[in-house]
This record gives sequence, structure tokens and C-alpha cells, in this order.
Amino acid sequence: MKTALVLGAGGFIGGHMVNRLKSEGFWVRGVDLLYPAFGETRADEFVIGDLREQHVTNPLFDRQFDEVYQFAADMGGAGYLFTGENDADIMHNSAIINLNIVKCAKDRGVNNVFYSSSACVYPERNQEDPNNPICSEDSVYPADPDSEYGWEKLFSERMYSNFNRQHGMNCKVARFHNIFGPFGAWRGGKEKAPAAICRKVAEANDGTNIEIWGDGLQTRSFLYVDECIEGSIKLMRSDFSGPVNVGSKEMISINDLAKMVIEISGKSLSLSNITGPEGVRGRTSDNRLIFEKLNWQPGASLRTGMEKTYEWIARQVEAATAELPNN
Repeated sequence: MKTALVLGAGGFIGGHMVNRLKSEGFWVRGVDLLYPAFGETRADEFVIGDLREQHVTNPLFDRQFDEVYQFAADMGGAGYLFTGENDADIMHNSAIINLNIVKCAKDRGVNNVFYSSSACVYPERNQEDPNNPICSEDSVYPADPDSEYGWEKLFSERMYSNFNRQHGMNCKVARFHNIFGPFGAWRGGKEKAPAAICRKVAEANDGTNIEIWGDGLQTRSFLYVDECIEGSIKLMRSDFSGPVNVGSKEMISINDLAKMVIEISGKSLSLSNITGPEGVRGRTSDNRLIFEKLNWQPGASLRTGMEKTYEWIARQVEAATAELPNN
């Protein structure tokens, strides 16, 4: 039986990866600070532990895992990443996690490590035009990420790549572009735009409006989580190390994303644009390299993924409302 170690298994993407690996017959050890927030884990063994601590990380690598997936990080949506209020924690916590993991893997001879980087590594100067962002993998230098989160991701990318070169490891690096779907954070400040918009629409009454940060003309591409898992596995099991974009090339403005969710909901709502953190003006995944190296790129439409996500978040909102006093 093949074995896998999923770090950050209590989180959104990590939880989906555990499910995928179990469906393939893997024995899976999951690790995180907390159990999954929505539902039981399918991991054969789940370790509650702080990956910043070497005494926690070291015992995890007690066998020759066939695959190791590293999703653990201090992260969140625009309200968490781009205000500047969390920068020290973001850089410190995520860097220590990655330093511990790659060193333990190398010392124990565990070579097949997947690292989830981010599109936040791309230079801000290349993402000022919302209609024509430049996010090809080779455009990352000269480096100028738009956030400290992006700087830490870029540092860790280079660290994993150098462990490949110097120690003969087989670390794979993927740059995720705005992953969304069910079973992710949908409130509390760490949710990303698709989940936040779905929540706002689900909570709103007909004839009212929902608030959108910025002018709403900023553009993004969003990748449904099942596609993310598929692309990650294809990279892990290939002979290509990356870095490579894992994202959708279907670009949409935040205003239009909100209008899509409103249409899905069947409600009559308007938009109110307010001041708030919005990140770069434009970003979308350039999929030329992943198609060239892996003969793969995402196929599902944004609308299909948003329909599934809205349905799930609307149920969470309904359940949370029912728990309030006088309901």
C-alpha cells in the first residue's frame, strides 16, 4: 500500500487532498493544528501538532512516504494578507514551517515533497493592468511580490529548489491561483473572495445590496478545488519540478464574480463598492508551461464551481442563522 503525508490536512486544500488520496487507496497521515472545521477527516492517522516546532516535525518522517504534500501556512484572504497587520506572523510562521519540513525530509531520505506556493509571488508591476496581467512563470524576476506573504512563498520556492539541486531531492513547486470550493473558510476574516461573496449574497435579503472592496474592476482567475488537486497530483507524479502555475485562465472582475453569484442565488441584489484591501489590479494563470510539461490544464468552468460553492455556503449560513437566539 502506498503512503502519503499531508501537512496542513485540517485546512481547505489539505482536506480535499486527503480525500483524493484515500480514494486512490493510500494510507494517509494528516497533520495540522486543528481537525478539519467541516466534517471528519478521512486520514488513517491525524496528528495535532505545530509544524513550527522541530520536536513535532521530526517524528512525522518516520517512514519512506511515497508522497508528501506541504500545504501548511499562515494565510488568508485579502483582509488578512494585504492590510500589513499580520505580516510578521505570516513570514515568521510559514518560513519556520518550511525550514523544518524540508530539513526533516532531507535528513530522513524522504524526497517526494510537493510544495504549494502562490501566484502572490508575481511582481506587482506586471499586474497593474486588470485586462492584461503578466503571470508567466519566468516573469517572477526581478522579484517584487505584492505582499510579505508573496515574499515568503518566493523564498520557500527557492529553498525547495536548492534542496533539489544540492541534496538530490525531488521537491515539486506549484503556484496556486485563488483556489475555491466547498469546505473552506467562509467567514471570520480568512476567507477568500469567492467564499466571502457567496456568504454576503446568502445573508442578504432581496432588494438590498452587498459590499465589494475597491471599485470591483480588479480581475482574477479562480480555480475550483477539485481541479487544483488534479493538477497537484499530476505535477507530483511527473518528472517536472516546477515552479508551475496551477490555476484557471478564465479571468473575471470581482464585480462580475459578484453578479454571477447573485444570479446563481436567484436574488435581486445590487453592489456597493467600498474602500478595502484589494491586492493587485489584475491576475490570471498563464497555463502554457503546465500544458507543455504535463499535457494538462483545468477544464471546469468558473460558473460550475461557483454553483457548487454557493450551494454549500448557503447551507452553512442557514445553519448558523438557525442557531442564533430567537430563531
